[in-house]
Amino acid sequence: MSASDAPVREPGTRARSGNAMARTRAALLQATGDCLARYGVRKTTMVDVAARSRVAKATLYNHFRTKDDLLVAYVEDRVAALAGTAVTAASAGGLSAALDGIAAVLREDPVLRRAAREEPAALAPLAAPSDGRAWAAARSGATDVLTAARVPAGAAEVALLLRWVTSQLLWPVDDASAEALVGRLSAVPAEEAAPEPLPAELPAPSLGWPR
Repeated sequence: MSASDAPVREPGTRARSGNAMARTRAALLQATGDCLARYGVRKTTMVDVAARSRVAKATLYNHFRTKDDLLVAYVEDRVAALAGTAVTAASAGGLSAALDGIAAVLREDPVLRRAAREEPAALAPLAAPSDGRAWAAARSGATDVLTAARVPAGAAEVALLLRWVTSQLLWPVDDASAEALVGRLSAVPAEEAAPEPLPAELPAPSLGWPR
């Protein structure tokens, strides 16, 4: 077969396919949030998400094999979005502005608020440091926030910021003015270590959300 006989791929086909997959994934994650806010963590099913997103169940399972996989991806997506919002705020208004923004997002998030009222145990794993992708994204995002705010961004400062963020999951502040925390982050002793990750022989904690 000559070169001219070879199949010709239409320019941009792969890009369009990738864009379509990204849009489908985004729709599924949006639908997941809608379902979690409406039904709660434990009662939300894969069928609910497929119906809400108007995506075939087979397509949903092509993206996420289990409900736990879907929920992990949802958490990762929300962590990345929160970090982006906080970095923007920190760049414009410093660390206090970033903390105000973080607290506002967590205080107003319908999924978190429903879970805090009705299923607080479901939020506990989100506050437990692990080696999972969501926590890796959280550590990276915290580093970016502190760097954007022009304050120290070492392991101890990152750990302190993340402790404060996770404290907002169940009991968000009404007024997020956090001058005390800002001062603490600016003066964390070098010897104050970050929390140790889970031992390698133990699995990362499940989100506690049934399939």
